[in-house]
Amino acid sequence: VSIVSSDKDLMQLVGPNVRMLKPGLQGKPDEVIDEAGVAQKFGVGPDRVIDVQALAGDSTDNVPGAPGIGIKTAATLINDYGDLDALLNRAEEIKQPKRRQTLIDNAELIRISRRLVTLAQDVPVPEALEDLVLREPVADDLLGFLRLMEFRTLTARVANQLGVSHEDMPAPAAPEGSASAAATAAPSGDWQDPGLALPLDASAYETVRDAAALQPYLDAAARRGWLAVDTETTSLDEMQADLVGVSLCVEPGQACYIPLDHVTGDGDLLGAQQRAEGQMPMEDALALLKPVLEDPAILKIGQNLKYDLKILARHGLSVAPIDDTMLLSYAQAAGLHAHGMDALADRHLGHQPIPIKSLIGSGKSAIGFHQVEIDKAAPYAAEDADVTLRLHRVLKPRLAAERATTVYETLERPLIPVLARMEMHGIKVDRDRLSRLSNTFSQKMAGLEAECHELAGQSFNLGSPKQLGEILFDKMELPGGSKTKTGAWGTGADVLETLAAEHGSDLAARILDWRQVSKLKSTYTDALQTHVNPETGRVHTSFSLAATSTGRLASTDPNLQNIPVRTEAGREIREAFVPEPGNVILSLDYSQIELRILAHIAGIEALKTAFREGQDIHALTASEVFGVPLEGMDPMVRRQAKAINFGVIYGISAFGLSNNLRIPRDEAKAFIDAYFAKFPGIRAYMDATVAAAKAQGYVETLFGRRIHTPDINARGPRQGFQSRAAINAPIQGSAADVIR
Repeated sequence: VSIVSSDKDLMQLVGPNVRMLKPGLQGKPDEVIDEAGVAQKFGVGPDRVIDVQALAGDSTDNVPGAPGIGIKTAATLINDYGDLDALLNRAEEIKQPKRRQTLIDNAELIRISRRLVTLAQDVPVPEALEDLVLREPVADDLLGFLRLMEFRTLTARVANQLGVSHEDMPAPAAPEGSASAAATAAPSGDWQDPGLALPLDASAYETVRDAAALQPYLDAAARRGWLAVDTETTSLDEMQADLVGVSLCVEPGQACYIPLDHVTGDGDLLGAQQRAEGQMPMEDALALLKPVLEDPAILKIGQNLKYDLKILARHGLSVAPIDDTMLLSYAQAAGLHAHGMDALADRHLGHQPIPIKSLIGSGKSAIGFHQVEIDKAAPYAAEDADVTLRLHRVLKPRLAAERATTVYETLERPLIPVLARMEMHGIKVDRDRLSRLSNTFSQKMAGLEAECHELAGQSFNLGSPKQLGEILFDKMELPGGSKTKTGAWGTGADVLETLAAEHGSDLAARILDWRQVSKLKSTYTDALQTHVNPETGRVHTSFSLAATSTGRLASTDPNLQNIPVRTEAGREIREAFVPEPGNVILSLDYSQIELRILAHIAGIEALKTAFREGQDIHALTASEVFGVPLEGMDPMVRRQAKAINFGVIYGISAFGLSNNLRIPRDEAKAFIDAYFAKFPGIRAYMDATVAAAKAQGYVETLFGRRIHTPDINARGPRQGFQSRAAINAPIQGSAADVIR
């Protein structure tokens, strides 16, 4: 038997009549692994691979193993003692105290690890061997399935390869009430709308160079009542980018590009770039576009339209009313797939748009869009408008069938101009204060670096996880280390926090301090200075509407949503945000919004009453769970209740709570059990939510926003994470909807 695989776990099956064939990658030859090959890789024969893996563990598969014991050490121990049972039975004989105690303390964990890594060889296989041989697919079954799953491009490709027609083939019926059934029941615009049957032909688009050529598109928009719009610019920074051109589409296949500011020449030191010929004066073009873009009777359709609104607003044009295909998709399919134009075009139209890199290149040699020749720029730009209009015809009719109309019309679409105005306003920062803070942080980092070098007994690069891991686990021999796939020691925050809290490592604690200061400096005090707009003197962040599955906004370039507030350094950074003279900054916050939503959804009367009466919710929880009076409550008890309150929202485990509070896991479990006993409605909500997610493939917020959970039924290490995400999504999503 030859096992064709790169999975090392299968090496336990190698024997006299079984070998492994590891396929070569990137030009390397295939590798044949027999019993000698296994011994070379594991240090033991195939019959002892399980014992070695049980000791060494495997972080990828969540196999714990024995802390601090790797493959080499495990192989040595197994070879010395014969097998794992003998080793554990004779662990007292081991001379090294640390290794001896590790094996004694973790014996049961090691035995569990052995069960985890042992492959079951008695699984019944009802199929006969000949049934597993590769065979030609059944065309009707395969194409019907691909149609149902909406693999448009793949359906056509497979049909072509099989030599059959798939256009009139009905998709098989999905189970009633399932997410697939809802998708099937929705108007499938790309099959029913005759306009969408027209091929996307980039050569058919028009380049508009004068008013006479532009006017027919504006007249058609007025007659039809809609117009797809897209802008081309010199950069992704809406507050500094220059407008290069505008593309329009009035019907599928009827699209144009209006070049406005393309240049020719390489742009040497003498400014050799010249405005390319064959372009309308920008003032004239915008004057013609303005009445249509501002006409309330003409719907303007775009993809990620907030960007275009800001570009056009800087040229004196306000655009309304609007529809955004990115948000139409997001309102229906949050958590299922990406919502960028290329992804949507491939998914819904079976089309791959012209890649921007084919025009401007990439990396340091990339050019601006204004430097692209007009004849090459026009097909790319006009195609964007054409694709956007077609996507609108597919996605807009599906809103009702997907029960996403309310979410889109009340929470998504109205927010676009609001966020655009917020982003254009920006916020003023005190650059001098930021500069002083950067210097202060540099001094703190230098002091912490010197302290770390002294604690380590040598100089090393604090920013190098590899060097840090070697010092902590090779040189200092601290416990609890585990190596990553690359063979380096893991030195993440969780590892360092454990070393500092449970093993008293001053070096780990100082590294954490250094990392925190370093992040504050690089992410905020340094970066914010570079993001000050030279024209406005303000910082203009961008709020992404479709960046999370729950509806929460994401702030980028720069991120202004996650500036620390609980540390002194974080508060100093916040003080760098200043009002204009004669104004003040008003700070507002929701009071325990997610806990309030949980109390409402789960119907916890005690919590709802406490919120209505303005009680201290964490003190109340402590009183209810721990049976202590509200008067004179120990602040530590309240802190524990607060950790449970917030932890429950995120489906926290006993392990997670024990880490947060630095208490034994058994004690943390007792806290959680007492919490659920006092508030049984919360456990009922959690169980019901996970069950619903598994049955229907999504959960819903109070406002009806569907958050899809496609991996909820997957098995493996991420199963617990998926369940916790499903529990949290209706709460976090409802909070996001309230804020919207």
